[in-house]
Amino acid sequence: MEPDDAWRALRRGPLQLARSTWALRSWWYLVGSSLLGLVALVGSLTLVIVGMLTAPVLLGIPLLFALPLIAVAVAHCERRRLPLLQPGQPVPPDPRGLPRGPMSWWRNRASYRPTAREVGFTVMLASAGWLLDLVLAANFAVLLVASALSPVIAHFDSVVVLGPWQLDSTLEALPFAAIAVPVIWIVGGYLLTALAAAQASLTRLLLTTPDAELARRVGELRASRLELVDAFEVERKRIERDLHDGVQQRLVALSMTLGQAELDIGDGPGMDALARAQDQVREALAELRATIRGIHPRVLIDLGLEAAVREIADRAPQPATVHIEAPRAAAGAEAAAYFVVSEALTNVARHAEAELVQITGATEGEWLTLVVQDDGVGGADPNQGSGLVGLQHRLDALGGTLEIDSPTGGPTTVRMRCPWPTP
Repeated sequence: MEPDDAWRALRRGPLQLARSTWALRSWWYLVGSSLLGLVALVGSLTLVIVGMLTAPVLLGIPLLFALPLIAVAVAHCERRRLPLLQPGQPVPPDPRGLPRGPMSWWRNRASYRPTAREVGFTVMLASAGWLLDLVLAANFAVLLVASALSPVIAHFDSVVVLGPWQLDSTLEALPFAAIAVPVIWIVGGYLLTALAAAQASLTRLLLTTPDAELARRVGELRASRLELVDAFEVERKRIERDLHDGVQQRLVALSMTLGQAELDIGDGPGMDALARAQDQVREALAELRATIRGIHPRVLIDLGLEAAVREIADRAPQPATVHIEAPRAAAGAEAAAYFVVSEALTNVARHAEAELVQITGATEGEWLTLVVQDDGVGGADPNQGSGLVGLQHRLDALGGTLEIDSPTGGPTTVRMRCPWPTP
C-alpha cells in the first residue's frame, strides 16, 4: 500500500520510492507547475503590454484591471493540483468561492480579489519557479530516455557520456543503459520527489489563509467531538438494552422461581427465607428499572422529549408543570435536553426547598431553548459538584450552551440552548 503523501513516501527510502508511482507523480506535478507559471507569465505580460498600448483609447483599462484575476486563476489551479502529491489531505478552501465561466469572472471581479499570499505565490511561480521546474523535469526525462535509448542511438552514431568516454556500438551501450537507467530512476526520482513535495508544502502554506485553516481545524474538532457523543449514545443504548433484556429478565425469572418455591414449601424457616429473598428481588428489580430509566429512558426513544420530561416530572417530589413544543430531533440532542431536565429536577429535590417547578421549551428554527425554573432558595453553584457541569461539556460538543442563574433567595433558572436537527 502506497503512502498517502509524498513526504511519507520519501521516508521509506529511495528503493521503496522507485517501486512506486511517486516519481511519475512528482515529475507530472513539476511539469504542470512549469506550464502554469509560463502561462501566467505570458498572460501577465500580454495584459500589461496590450493594456498600456490601448490605454489612451480606454480599451486597455479593463485589461489592466483584469490583471489580478491571473493570481486568482493560478491559485485555483494550484489548489486543485495539490491532491496529486497530498491525496490524504483536504484541499485548501478558496476564500472567495469558485467563479464559473469567463463572463462570471469579469462580472464578479471585485469579489475575486486575490490575497497577498496568492499574488506572492503567482509572482514567484511566474518569475523563476516555472523555469526551475521545467529544467529539472526536462533533464530528468531527457537523461532517462537517452540512457534507455543509448543502445539504439549508438548503432547509428557515437554517444558522448562523460567527456572523452563515448559509446560507439550497441554492445558498448548495453551495459551503460543497464546501469544508468536504474540509477537515474532511483536517484533522480528521489530528488525530484523531494523537490515536488517541498514545493507542494510551500504552495499549501501560501494558499491556505489563517482564517480558513482555523475554521477547518475547528470543524474537524467539532466533528470529532460529535463522533464521541454519538459513540457515547450508542454505548448508552447498548447498556440499557442489555440491562433491560438480560439482567432484568433474569431477575423476573428468579422472582417467578421463588414464587413457585413458596407454593411448594410449607410454613417454617424455609418459607421465611424465601419471603425475604422475594422482597430482595423486588427491591433489586425496582432499583434496576430506575437505573435503566437513568441510563436511557425508553419513553424518550419511543415518544420523544416532551413525554419523557413529563414522566420524570410526575415522579418529582415537587409539583412540576411542563410545556414543551419541539419536534423529534436527533437522538444526541434529545438525550442532552432530557438529562439537563433530569439533573435540574434532581438538584431541586435535594437543595432548592422549592414548592413549584416550571419546565418550558420551544424551538426557533433549528435551535431548542429549554428552561427549568423553581421558586426555591437559590444560591446554586454549578462548580460545587453539580452534575450540570458534565452536561455543559456535552452541550459544548453539540454546539449548545447552558446558563444557570441562581441568586440567593431564588428563583433558580437553568437555561439550555442547543442545535435541534430534525431527522
